[in-house]
Amino acid sequence: MAQIFHHSTNTLSRITIYGAVFGLAFLTWCFATLDRSGYETRQNEVRSQPVPFSHVHHVADDGIDCRYCHTTVEVSNTANIPPTKTCMNCHSQIWSSAPMLEPVRESFRTGEPIRWTRVHDLPDYVYFNHSIHVNKGIGCETCHGRVDKMPLMYQANSLQMNWCIDCHRHPEEHVRPRPEVFTMGYEPKEDQETLGRRLVAEYKIQDARALTSCSTCHR
Repeated sequence: MAQIFHHSTNTLSRITIYGAVFGLAFLTWCFATLDRSGYETRQNEVRSQPVPFSHVHHVADDGIDCRYCHTTVEVSNTANIPPTKTCMNCHSQIWSSAPMLEPVRESFRTGEPIRWTRVHDLPDYVYFNHSIHVNKGIGCETCHGRVDKMPLMYQANSLQMNWCIDCHRHPEEHVRPRPEVFTMGYEPKEDQETLGRRLVAEYKIQDARALTSCSTCHR
């Protein structure tokens, strides 16, 4: 019986199969890279706001503590956006006629809250509790970055699942004394690993198996 396919067909088949495997691997790598890129996570992207609120001015220059505005951060799962009257505690006296702050004054007059653009926006299927992290010694800047150096707020970290899990696997690398939770630019006075291990025990932080359980963050 005559041979239907030429011998070169075997070579072509091998090239096609290997090419498909490497092509699929390349596409997978491209997808994974894009998924972790700032284009997808919006990391380091400054968001437009109705009022250009500067953390540099309020935190670094004026020394205002995080809790003055984010009043519920120690007791609630949310850090809360401050009501307009919190802004007016100061701005009824200083910069009281600045055109830039007219949306603040209008909000105060009408009772209509300012519609801020959310910067740190986790998916609805992710449960995050600010009070747990704060009371376990996780500093604001660990997640939010050096807000005291941000003229306009942006997302300093990816906030993706692998970023969260890395911290949950190694909390001793990030935990700090509770009085230093709101300190920007905190530097440990001793080796972080030694300090972290001691604080993990002192604050009764659960082990990695419990912290990386699905139900810890997905409820």
